[in-house]
Amino acid sequence: MPPSEAAKFTGNWKALFICPNVKIIKDLAPLLSRYLPAFSGHELQHYPTRQEMAELLAKEHISICFLEVGDSADRALAVILELLRVDSKLPIVVVLAGNAPDLVLRCLRQGASDFLMQPFTAEQVEGALQKISRLHPGRSKSPGKIYCIMPAKGGCGASTIASNLAYQLKRLGDKRILLADLDALAGTLSFLLKIKSNYSFMDVLARSADIDQDLWKAVITNRQGVDVLLSPEVMTDGVSELKDAGPIIEYARGAYDLVVLDSGGVYGDWNLSQALLCDDILLITTNELTSLQAVQRALSYLDANSVGRYKVRLIVNRYDRHVGLSRDVIGTALHTDIFHLMPTDYEAIQKSLMEGKPLASTTSFGKSVIALVERLAGSAEPTKKNTSLSGLLSLFSRTSS
Repeated sequence: MPPSEAAKFTGNWKALFICPNVKIIKDLAPLLSRYLPAFSGHELQHYPTRQEMAELLAKEHISICFLEVGDSADRALAVILELLRVDSKLPIVVVLAGNAPDLVLRCLRQGASDFLMQPFTAEQVEGALQKISRLHPGRSKSPGKIYCIMPAKGGCGASTIASNLAYQLKRLGDKRILLADLDALAGTLSFLLKIKSNYSFMDVLARSADIDQDLWKAVITNRQGVDVLLSPEVMTDGVSELKDAGPIIEYARGAYDLVVLDSGGVYGDWNLSQALLCDDILLITTNELTSLQAVQRALSYLDANSVGRYKVRLIVNRYDRHVGLSRDVIGTALHTDIFHLMPTDYEAIQKSLMEGKPLASTTSFGKSVIALVERLAGSAEPTKKNTSLSGLLSLFSRTSS
């Protein structure tokens, strides 16, 4: 392959190998590494469940999948459908042990992008990569990071945190930022930011098979350097039956450096799809006892649905050490570290709501959001020594049993 041709395949390519036959990976990986200098891979030697796929695609930032279709052809065909439900734009290259035209046709009809047959040759691999590069431009770019803001219960200020977080993330430099209101039933970002739009994320879902730059520009609204995708202004058909936010999230991951999702909560398929696909969940609560019980239930629900606890960051909003439970008691009772405390700043927040603007960085709340951005970017925070209250721990033990 001439150097000029090899130069076409640049970028950070991350492959998912779903290959029960390990020999396929050993034969294929050297050829891929030859044409993709920044190539790396993640291997599965079994056909995964949909939740496993969602977790892997989000955590590993997969840009291409190589799927062995062998003796369990029907199971492999089902995996193609499940992968595309998680990421509708994922390039899938099926790999076969020999020439099987009927099986190839079934795979392509199921949604596969291309195929390879053993014995693998340089010409085969080159042709497949050229096709993938042409049909899926941008897949090899470094993916954007997705923050999902989830309230443990209603009324804890999650949307206020989401909107202010998006604007303070601009402090990290020349970043493309998206703020997406994915609360299908009670989205409030249009009110908080005083934005009107004829379009919402429902319009994106209606065209999920062919989302492109022109469609995206039509549905988002730019507000002070941040792109905003709104929820429907009025209840529309299908809102209560939404199940998969994957098409929106995966497009946004490729188009933006940082994405903030304002979610309606933890529960249900729609919210769960956001939790599975995001990089970090900011679980918002207050330090009231009822809110903390809601946190406990939310964490249990996420655990039961295979959402990694490693991605959950607990944020306590409207924290006042003189009112409600203390930081030490909250952390001990929930057996979870508190990632960040947000102060009570009622007057500043009400002024911000009236003006439809993010809070000033000079306010207590604004300073706290800046500190949160710095923590998310990797700045350390001194650890606090925990204490416990046996009565509270006993109460939480009873509510979880």
